[in-house]
Amino acid sequence: MNDILQRDHRSIRGKILYTSKKPERLDQERGREYFIINVHGDGKRSCYAHCEIDDRPSVMRDIHYSLNEDWDPMDCFVRLAVNDRFMGTGWFRFGADFAECETYTALEGRVTQRMETRGRLRSFQNHAILCDAWHMQLFKRDASLGVQTLDQMLLSSPDHRGATGPMLFSISMHCQFIGEETIEIPAGSFDAWHFQMVSAPGLPEAHPPYDIWCTADDDYIFLRGTVGGYMQTCYELVELVHDDHPGTPD
Repeated sequence: MNDILQRDHRSIRGKILYTSKKPERLDQERGREYFIINVHGDGKRSCYAHCEIDDRPSVMRDIHYSLNEDWDPMDCFVRLAVNDRFMGTGWFRFGADFAECETYTALEGRVTQRMETRGRLRSFQNHAILCDAWHMQLFKRDASLGVQTLDQMLLSSPDHRGATGPMLFSISMHCQFIGEETIEIPAGSFDAWHFQMVSAPGLPEAHPPYDIWCTADDDYIFLRGTVGGYMQTCYELVELVHDDHPGTPD
């Protein structure tokens, strides 16, 4: 068997529920996200996420996103439907000092983009909620530092719901570490790191403060997110399964 089978990666599967916190819709389900993360033996990781937002006009998004062993973006695929109709599809690639994409959208047709970056891009926002927690690995876990800055982050859409494009758009991010907590969510009890995204300069519309809790380990799995302001929404992990494959079976 050892000469035939090889399975050195480990997989993490889960579901995130989107709910409203507006008084007139309190705790109403407004969307969901199913994801699979594969962590490879060489430290690289990739994720697939299927995301659905039911608020009109509805949004459906499929992404496949890959990072190297240092958590730097390598490539990403995004396919988007809005109002249950095709909006766009695109492929993004990230090099040592550039980002590029090839997309086709219902509004713009065929689009080719290339942006110079200040060294290798550190994070890419594809609008899967799962990946919101992955940005947090760039910030130091020291509450005394106050607000920290990520000077450059690229998005697949500047829309808060990710409902345009997909195309490259550049912003920065201001974030702070709140502290270590133990939280109870539908998926269980977890030791968590609590961060808050304070602002994202460069967006066409200011994003309300966004609190994010992720697992207090090397995987930064999204656990909970709450957004205030006009959004008043919550995201919570409701299912989590670890499929570990520690070596080749006999």
